[in-house]
Amino acid sequence: MVASPKKWHRLIQSIPGQAYLWLAVLIFGSSGAVTRKVTEIGSQNLINGRNPISLCNVLFVGNICALIVMTLIYRQQWKKAHLRQISRKNWFILTLVAILSGAVAPSLIFQALELTEVNNIILVGRLEPPLILALSFWVLKERVSIWEVVGALAAFLGVILAIFLQTPEQEIMKVGSFNLGLGEFFTAIASVAVAFSTIMSKQHLSRIPIGIYNIFRTALGTVIFFLSAIVLYGKEHFTDPFSPLLWQWMLFYGVVIIVLGQSFWVKGLRNASVSVASLVGSFTPIAGILAAYFILGETPTQAQYIGGIVILLGIFISQFGIWQQHHPKVTPNGVESAPIQQNIETKVGFKGI
Repeated sequence: MVASPKKWHRLIQSIPGQAYLWLAVLIFGSSGAVTRKVTEIGSQNLINGRNPISLCNVLFVGNICALIVMTLIYRQQWKKAHLRQISRKNWFILTLVAILSGAVAPSLIFQALELTEVNNIILVGRLEPPLILALSFWVLKERVSIWEVVGALAAFLGVILAIFLQTPEQEIMKVGSFNLGLGEFFTAIASVAVAFSTIMSKQHLSRIPIGIYNIFRTALGTVIFFLSAIVLYGKEHFTDPFSPLLWQWMLFYGVVIIVLGQSFWVKGLRNASVSVASLVGSFTPIAGILAAYFILGETPTQAQYIGGIVILLGIFISQFGIWQQHHPKVTPNGVESAPIQQNIETKVGFKGI
């Protein structure tokens, strides 16, 4: 016997917010491995010697899919009354944020995916939370607990161990007496860019609705990335953006990573506390490493194990400090602001867009 729509509605409503957060984290954690996998599929189906599912095409078409989805979700927020309330100064800051987090950071991450293992990107990307914590204390004068400081230092140490204890197999650069892989370097710079954009958002953009924030950031970031790629690599770099194979996989990518992932995340944020959302988001590195193993067959190296264990130790120390603060609900009225969402999302890292 098929359940009635009302029963299905009641069943869905009974699902706790934590469940949605866990589903979102599983999806986001696998995004790096899925991105690498679809580009490998493209390399096996070349068009005139070109990969139709290149990382640049994935980023460009993925952002278009994201814009379509976000426009459908947040179109009500794009009203003249809301737009007029944003000052010129805030538009300028929002533009800087869009350049850093919507163009520079994603471009560097996708470039890193071509140069190093997904596991390295996941671990080095954990530079972001301690950087944001340090900048919050220094720039915003926010109070931080000793547990958060110790956890951030441990996570930072874990990243350093993961980087310098291994021998890069790809292109490298010299840092003093150490060798640093270019992929790891690009990931570190991307983390710095996101950290600064997050601080600017928290300091100046607290009243901007999340729909305006996300759509403007993604749209401007896509345009800047597209123009930059044409200047740097030539217009032939986007020869196959309308390839049926590309769109076939991007529809799958878009539905799973963008639609389901973002929908579960927003639903979970609306029904869970900050401490719970932050704790669940902290498991994203584990989900990412497991996804890299099952999807790509990447086995963590000894350096990654050592660095990863220290990073996880730092994460749980930080979570203990957050748990002690007893934060209220993230979105008691069901509407998120940009800085609140970004503050939680720093626990998640790369989400495939």
